[in-house]
Amino acid sequence: MQIIVPPLIKRACEILSSSGFQAYLVGGAVRDSLLGLKPTDWDITTDAAPEQIQNIFDRTIPTGKEFGTITVLLEGAAIEITTMRRDGPYSDGRHPDYVTLTDQLQDDLGRRDFTINALAYEPQTKRIIDPYFGRKHLRRKILVTVGDPASRFQEDPLRMLRLVRFQSTLGFRIEKKTRLTLPGLARLITNVSPERIFTELNKTLLGRELFQGLQTLYTGGLMEQILPELSAGHQVSPGSSHPYDLLGHAMTAAHFAPPVLQLRWAALLHDVGKIKTLGREHAQISAQWAERILKRLRADNQLVQKVSTLITHHMFGIHPHSSDKEIRRFLAQVGYETAFELVKLRQADMAGMDVGPRRIIALGQSLEARFNDILGQEQALSIKDLCVDGNDLMEFLRLEPGPLVGAILQHLLDRVLDEPALNQPEQLLELARKYRETLPQNEN
Repeated sequence: MQIIVPPLIKRACEILSSSGFQAYLVGGAVRDSLLGLKPTDWDITTDAAPEQIQNIFDRTIPTGKEFGTITVLLEGAAIEITTMRRDGPYSDGRHPDYVTLTDQLQDDLGRRDFTINALAYEPQTKRIIDPYFGRKHLRRKILVTVGDPASRFQEDPLRMLRLVRFQSTLGFRIEKKTRLTLPGLARLITNVSPERIFTELNKTLLGRELFQGLQTLYTGGLMEQILPELSAGHQVSPGSSHPYDLLGHAMTAAHFAPPVLQLRWAALLHDVGKIKTLGREHAQISAQWAERILKRLRADNQLVQKVSTLITHHMFGIHPHSSDKEIRRFLAQVGYETAFELVKLRQADMAGMDVGPRRIIALGQSLEARFNDILGQEQALSIKDLCVDGNDLMEFLRLEPGPLVGAILQHLLDRVLDEPALNQPEQLLELARKYRETLPQNEN
């Protein structure tokens, strides 16, 4: 597989080389190129010391100078260049206590996590340097640590989650010794910050082989440490119609959900409340637990709200043969974007119950067709869609601003959802007048 290097990256390597230094591309960009994927980040390593890098290039930023990394600004682009190094011990479980600069590429590659990431490419000669058999492992689709897996994971426990992530995103299997090391060290993951854990989980959830990754997350003991509510679903029945246990149902549903972050999280956690109850109220409990889990992982509020909303409404009662009125009320209740996502979540839920693909696809197509038909009629589905607003009501009914105005607007929307033809200014104002007359005197 040919490695196509972006012109600016190649130019940076040429500048280093012409100045008498080694220059190699390392890490994920080399791995992804050999897999036929499009790299997103290009990292350069060199035997030039950080001060020498700063002298060679006109514009630089010492972003990680203490660890040998200098950001070079070349033609408006930011390029990270790191001096080859050997790492000292990792007392904090994240960064080495110190680094020793070196001019030996193999020493630099030897500090990396997995063999498929310990590859280097020299653009000038188009030579691949592979001291740890990374290309062999790429061909065999196997994940192996560089050196002893226990040492690699103890240096930085997040590497255990990176292992799970690569299994999910690449679909590789894990070498036996590496896999068997996980349970004994899984407790160390609690030393990693929630933010770093959450970032890796998000990348894992978007993988095409998510089920495999989630299996390893559980069997390796990591799930029990970071998602104990989910792990507790092992050997718990989610209901008589379910062929899998609660954990298996959640993992299968998440795997078959579209690779959209809020949908994958919602599918993974939508039934977690069944640990407490199998009744319909499990949806609300699951939403509350999902909020707690995501907040614990330092998820942003927008994602927390989206996932909570999807789980709260995942037991929605409409179906392809529901009346137009029922469909309108559903769209008004959850919003049209959420409505379409709830269909995807329902399909994933069905997949987690081993329902046949044809039935799953037919349900989705039928419901989406109903939604599109209603939306195409441009009927009022929210207060802002009404042909009158709060100012119109206050002028017509001589009202002051306050809750009463909002209550009348909500009443008008309820009427229009039942009878779309009522959404005309004159009719709405008359309905508003009649509704006001029905209210107790102290509410007028």
